[in-house]
Amino acid sequence: MAKATKEHQTVENKLERHFDQGIAHKVLLTNITYLPGVDGFIGYLSTINDGTTKEVLSHYVSDNLKLDISLNSVDLLMSAHGATLYADAFIHSDQGVHYTSPKFHKKLADNQLGQSMSRRGNCCDNAPQESFFEHLKDEIKYKDCTNLEELRTIVGDYIDYYNNERGQWNLKKLPPAQYRK
Repeated sequence: MAKATKEHQTVENKLERHFDQGIAHKVLLTNITYLPGVDGFIGYLSTINDGTTKEVLSHYVSDNLKLDISLNSVDLLMSAHGATLYADAFIHSDQGVHYTSPKFHKKLADNQLGQSMSRRGNCCDNAPQESFFEHLKDEIKYKDCTNLEELRTIVGDYIDYYNNERGQWNLKKLPPAQYRK
């Protein structure tokens, strides 16, 4: 349907897999993953991560995949980090419907954020984001969640742990927030 209406547009891949450009808050990676719980409950997590520090800069957990999940992630990013974003900061994503949406393009433009997209069907073009989701899924008990509040709590706790306590080999064994400092 998006192709038929021509409303949704892709943009060039500015990143070309150069995730770590040595500048915090410049390369921002985003994606959405699903987190199925108990008795058919499914939650969805949208995050925006820093390509250099690996820090999760914003996240939003929803019980649906409406466009608001990605728009809310940008709003939360700007609220928490807008003043510290690099002047030429851009968000890199896949070519999913959330990111090709005219409303998403406008949200980024309104916040002076550039945009970059992976090549079609190439998950390696957003590998650090995919890797974060795999670590999260391995380390939290999202499958035990029965509702949105439970899921939001465990995801929030994990992201706090990930940013502030969980050391990473490629960050000199420091957690992302400490590495950024």
